[in-house]
Parts: sequence; C-alpha cells; structure tokens
Amino acid sequence: MSKKKSETNNINLSDLKPDEKLKYEIATELGLLDKVKSDGWKSLSAKETGRIGGIMTKRKKQMQMEGINKQQ
Repeated sequence: MSKKKSETNNINLSDLKPDEKLKYEIATELGLLDKVKSDGWKSLSAKETGRIGGIMTKRKKQMQMEGINKQQ
C-alpha cells in the first residue's frame, strides 16, 4: 500500500493514458488532488468519485462531438 502512495506522489501527467490524465485534471479542478496524492483514490467518497466520473463522461462526449463537427 505504501508503494502506491509513493507512486501517486510522483505523478507525471505526460506519461499517463488519456483517460488517466483527464481523471487527474478533473481531480485538480475539484480540489481533490492533494487528497488523492496523500491517501490514494480509495480515500475519496462515493460522491467525489461519482462527480469525477460524471465530469469525465461529459467531457468525453463533448470531445467526441467536437471531432464529429470537425469532420463535417
């Protein structure tokens, strides 16, 4: 468990997959990144986790629509 905490403290957003990067960006916007860094993702409440997931879904749909609009 301490291994995961140390890995979380040294986050390099450029090395993450797009979904993971988006998750960290949203956590930062919601002011939850410090909590995640210190205690991991499991420390978030269901409400906080749901909020991150909801925003991720909304942004993915938005990016998909923007891609469709650019193709037209």
